[in-house]
Amino acid sequence: MSRTDMKKKAEDAAGKPAPFGPDLDLGAYSAKTAEHGKVASLKELHAEVGERALSVGIDAGEECRQGSFFQMDHSVVFSAAYQSGLEVMDITAALEKYDWLKEHWWKALTADVDKYTAQAELKPHHGYFLRALPGAKAEFPLQACLYMTQEGLAQNVHNIVIAEEGSELHIITGCTVAPRVRSGLHIGISEFYVRKNARLTFTMIHNWAPDVAVRPRSAAIVEENGVFLSNYICMKPVKTLQAYPTAYCVGENATARFNSILLAPEGSNIDVGARVFLRAKGSRAEAISKAITTGGNVVARGHFIGEAEGVKAHMECRGLILSDKGKIHAIPELEGSVKDVEMTHEAAVGKIAPEEIEYLMARGLTSEEATAAIVRGFLNIEMKGLPESINDEIKKALRMEETEGGL
Repeated sequence: MSRTDMKKKAEDAAGKPAPFGPDLDLGAYSAKTAEHGKVASLKELHAEVGERALSVGIDAGEECRQGSFFQMDHSVVFSAAYQSGLEVMDITAALEKYDWLKEHWWKALTADVDKYTAQAELKPHHGYFLRALPGAKAEFPLQACLYMTQEGLAQNVHNIVIAEEGSELHIITGCTVAPRVRSGLHIGISEFYVRKNARLTFTMIHNWAPDVAVRPRSAAIVEENGVFLSNYICMKPVKTLQAYPTAYCVGENATARFNSILLAPEGSNIDVGARVFLRAKGSRAEAISKAITTGGNVVARGHFIGEAEGVKAHMECRGLILSDKGKIHAIPELEGSVKDVEMTHEAAVGKIAPEEIEYLMARGLTSEEATAAIVRGFLNIEMKGLPESINDEIKKALRMEETEGGL
């Protein structure tokens, strides 16, 4: 489809409400912001920016990183790759450099899904292009940060990530706001392409503010023997967050796995899920969600659609309620259309059992210490197939979130 046709579809969908989550007034957010100058190194960022970025896994010192991308509001201030076979670019520059990239623009999903995808097409504000060339193996992850400094700003980004045939790519992406920012809108479009025999790990950590609205829209296309691993962590207040990433397993033995760790303080409304279309023989899917409410609301969705023989899929949702004000709603769906499919789900929502606290208190812990220890154990999620460096980063982020969040 041509860009002209896609823009027309976006215009037609500009007023189309989203199927999930509260409908937002896009006109309530500012479309204008000052330009930020480029930096020669992330170390040149203000110390406050660096500290905030670190809270979402972005290391300004770039230790154990093979490349970095940093966008502030509507300005790309830094992008660089340090390993041969890896590319890190502003998506606008990448579209100008590679004519073939236009074929990937709105291919995994379309601009007329809802008013938020339409907004990203009609009023784009850059985004990143990350790519591993055929056969390239990333020794350490790439990192990408989307940062907002202006109160009430709308940030609409479109990202494309490609793991070419036989490659291995690991990404840590962090989204956050400056400490003084309380409100804003972030719309993030992400398209992932995992080629034959490639492996892509994408770990996203969010640290928003109490009045920020967030609308990620993402989809992945996974080819033969390809593996797509998606990890999502959000443990700070957010006014409204709605995301329903989709993976299409279109090649034989393709695999898609989704892991999410969610904390909803009072005033937060989180609606996060994962959907996988298993369209090729022997394809696999897994979705593991762990959610805690300390007063906010969580909806955990999952939907697997088995359309080919020999597919296997499992989803699991665990919810922990630590306040009478909070609510967790688990919505698992399994859909099969051929006889040789194997799909299962588990869901459990409840509180901490008094006997668990009493057991730990009998061994010298206070009630608060016992509760914190149980919560830490609950959040310990086994993310299969991740390199040790990524698992270490996830554990580091969780420790920081637990400490700052008072868990």
